[in-house]
Amino acid sequence: MKQQSERLGKEPIPKLLSKLAFPAMIGMFVMASYNVVDTIIISKAVGTLGVAAVSIAFPVQMIMMALAGAIGIGGASVISRMLGANKLATANQVFGNVISLVLIISIIGLLLGLSLLTPILILFGSSPTILPLAQDYLGIILYGTVFFAFGFSMNNIVRSEGNARTAMMTMVISAALNVVFTMFLVFVMNLGIKGSALGTVLAQAVTACYLIIYFIRGRSSLSFKPLYLIPRLFIIKQISAIGSSAFIQQAAGSVMFIVANHMLVFYGGDLAVAVFGIIHKVLMFSLMPIVGVVQGLLPIVGYNFGANLHHRVSESILLAIKASTIIATTAFVSVMAFPRILMLVFTDDILAVEMGITALRIIFALSMTIGLQIITGGVFQALGKARAAFILSMSRQIFFLIPMLLAFPLIFGLSGVWLAFPLSDLLSFFLSLWYIQKHKSIFFIGKQSVASSLN
Repeated sequence: MKQQSERLGKEPIPKLLSKLAFPAMIGMFVMASYNVVDTIIISKAVGTLGVAAVSIAFPVQMIMMALAGAIGIGGASVISRMLGANKLATANQVFGNVISLVLIISIIGLLLGLSLLTPILILFGSSPTILPLAQDYLGIILYGTVFFAFGFSMNNIVRSEGNARTAMMTMVISAALNVVFTMFLVFVMNLGIKGSALGTVLAQAVTACYLIIYFIRGRSSLSFKPLYLIPRLFIIKQISAIGSSAFIQQAAGSVMFIVANHMLVFYGGDLAVAVFGIIHKVLMFSLMPIVGVVQGLLPIVGYNFGANLHHRVSESILLAIKASTIIATTAFVSVMAFPRILMLVFTDDILAVEMGITALRIIFALSMTIGLQIITGGVFQALGKARAAFILSMSRQIFFLIPMLLAFPLIFGLSGVWLAFPLSDLLSFFLSLWYIQKHKSIFFIGKQSVASSLN
């Protein structure tokens, strides 16, 4: 399987990025589709209050995703560079430490979540009306923490060695089973919002088993030994340094969701929370392919940087920026042209539809700039530049968005919540341009090497 990782430094960049990005894009698109379908199922079976309950519980899921992502992405970045430098033994040690960290953190998260369930939901903005439904949903979701964390982190490891097809299949299997299980449990077994949560947990368990089989059968470039499970401080430091930016980005999304939910409940009630939950699913569905581009880009950048093939690093980044900008612009045009149709897919509540049309057009007003932001942050993450990746991941949802979410509603009411999003996109876009200019030899092939530009 060694040649599988070596092709990262040999194949032409357009062909290589297509091979790695398209499966990742399809996988992310499928995962986003599951979220859309799941929201539709809950809306039809429970109503807008059910959608609002899931939206209130979502920050907890984002925190789980942040922890698993930090470990998986941090480990994947280190593994890519170790494979590029032909240090297979170190890569295997990193792999084992990733497994240990996932198990420890997920068990701690499960115990804390169950013991503090109600206070967490109230803190996250739940109203008395929504709280019982949110408790039913999150109380079951938490039991899938270990499965979810393992699957999410291991998928990044699979992708780090250039095996994008398996990573894609993992997401496709998870999403497909999730939809099937959820529909059966909600509509056939009449379990309501509990059925949606249980379907998610069952699908995550199957996905975890699929990945275990993948590694056991030796289809990976990596190998596992019990000795590798022993935590090594120098490995944990490397994983944490890179994974911290991914954690901050996801955790920032959770904090943003909490602040937004509080503002929405105060200025628009439970209906506004439900509308925002729907819009977030539209946002995920339309922009997740960009995340797929980044996932395809990361192993290319990491491997070629480790192998000192700097021209390939620059070429892959520029191609990824072009692809992501096209995706973001397509999303912008689609939302501006068909907001009513998009809302009607999720709900037939007229008040929710009308509120959603206005909110969609405002929130997506500058969405065409998001592609550049995501790619730029991913590049610094792949190169092991934790500080730059950290600042870029913090900028959009912490430095810019949260202050606006707190301030704008005081002036504009509910519309101020929606306005905060495009203005945050604009400021983050300018910050990304500044970083590109500062490290231009990474993004544009020149006399300087990538390594010298990072000093």
